[in-house]
Amino acid sequence: MPDQHAAREILQHLVSFPSVSRDSNLPLIDWVEAWLAGHGITATRVWHPGGQKSALYAQIGPDVPGGVILSGHSDVVPVDGQDWTSDPWTVTERDGRLYGRGVCDMKGFVALALAAMGRAAQAPLKRPLQIAISYDEELGCIGAEPMIAEMAARLPRAAAVVVGEPSQMRMVNGHKGGHGFRVHVQGFEVHSSIMHTGVSAIMEGARLIDWANRINAENALRPPSAMAASFDPSWTTLHVGTIRGGTAENITAAECQFGFGFRVVPGENPQDWVAKLRAEVARIETGMQAIRPETGIRLEQVFFVPPLVPETNGAAEALVRRLTGDNATSVVSYGTEAGQFQAVGYSTVVCGPGDIAQAHQPDEWLAVSQFEAGWRFMEALVQDLCQ
Repeated sequence: MPDQHAAREILQHLVSFPSVSRDSNLPLIDWVEAWLAGHGITATRVWHPGGQKSALYAQIGPDVPGGVILSGHSDVVPVDGQDWTSDPWTVTERDGRLYGRGVCDMKGFVALALAAMGRAAQAPLKRPLQIAISYDEELGCIGAEPMIAEMAARLPRAAAVVVGEPSQMRMVNGHKGGHGFRVHVQGFEVHSSIMHTGVSAIMEGARLIDWANRINAENALRPPSAMAASFDPSWTTLHVGTIRGGTAENITAAECQFGFGFRVVPGENPQDWVAKLRAEVARIETGMQAIRPETGIRLEQVFFVPPLVPETNGAAEALVRRLTGDNATSVVSYGTEAGQFQAVGYSTVVCGPGDIAQAHQPDEWLAVSQFEAGWRFMEALVQDLCQ
């Protein structure tokens, strides 16, 4: 019967796959599917439209409603340019910590969930245990939505979903929503000595970035709602993380592209923020087109992640409190697929091993004590499903 030692072995395998979001996750999914099959569990894939990636879900136990879904993602962020002390694709234990890319975010939880599935396969379950492993979570939870839709249509409805993002095994019942865009600014090239006759895509794009800075400052000064007050920060944030454009210092840039994202506190309508963005784009665009009509700004929506809203008498919250003894209320500012599960009617919370502060960092680590706490949770969960 799989135990904590087996979970550690699974983690070694998962980390060995460099499943960075820009690359295929199929070698990892192949391994997971084979591991589940070895324990008599049939998995189902939900393919990326291009066929180079896949999500996976599976169920063990009776075909009845009322079970539990353990949800995680297979992809990790790159290690490019980071200074690692040890091989990021090998789990290394030092001083009570497990080091490796994804050990915290979130292959540690996925390893525990797989081991729990194997344990559940040998237990007298009264309600099923389901596992969901998505792709491209790091790009905006892109692979989770079609997987969730298929699970909702084909599997008995679970009573609770536990998304295992790092929360130090605390029960998290709320997180911000996310909205991501790719901004394409089309300018008009002229020599920079006569820049007034052209339109610099970079400088016009900078107007939109400056607007984001001003809105952030305004939001920070606004008194938060009761629901938003527990978040850090307690306001909706606008962010630009990457930008590129231009060809030379003495030419007005013909093109500029950058990412533009919102992290929206629960209680605010994400579409209201999108409307404000579009209005500001239209204002800037009017000035551009007064000089050159063929210029403009195009917004391409990349992702939308709904917020996780605290539930009243939620089954998932009650389950995690019962299994962990955690009676506190916690919220986080990062986004997860929890909001996507909740949006289609699943009672959902976040609870997983590790600290989000370690995620995406060089020498990413997960405390052994957190991994052990995660296994105790899985043992208690399987026992709960036998009741």
